[in-house]
Amino acid sequence: MEIVLLLNGKTEENYLQEGIQLFEQRIGRYIRYESKIVPALKNAKNMPIAQQKEKEAELMEKYIEKADFIVLLDERGTEYGSKEFANFLQKQMNKGIRTLMFVVGGPYGFSESVYAKAQEKISLSRMTFSHQMIRLLFTEQLYRGFSILKGEPYHNE
Repeated sequence: MEIVLLLNGKTEENYLQEGIQLFEQRIGRYIRYESKIVPALKNAKNMPIAQQKEKEAELMEKYIEKADFIVLLDERGTEYGSKEFANFLQKQMNKGIRTLMFVVGGPYGFSESVYAKAQEKISLSRMTFSHQMIRLLFTEQLYRGFSILKGEPYHNE
């Protein structure tokens, strides 16, 4: 299985980029992993929110294949503890999925067409975080999930 993190636009802050790179390197020890960046929209501030989400969806859909198992990182998704998330990852690997794609939307979330393509939605917290910050939080949790599955000492309870 391969895991892909599909991101809307580049990560802007250096401290976030450094943290994400650290965890992406660690994740690569466990599984094939790649992050893909959908180019940010130009003149998005001049667009109505609904139009912006639709344009972002059009760009995202170019990276999604029919066989991909799509998981949206979305505030309306299922909340997991770290061990539960590790179990979720294990279940997906057991199903023989070729590509497990986690998708981070733009600042206003996803269009209905993207929701329709998703098989799952996961919420990282009931709190609201910037879509930039979610990238770091998610890559850390992905690393933590694999360290739990391997019985390594990173996760403490």
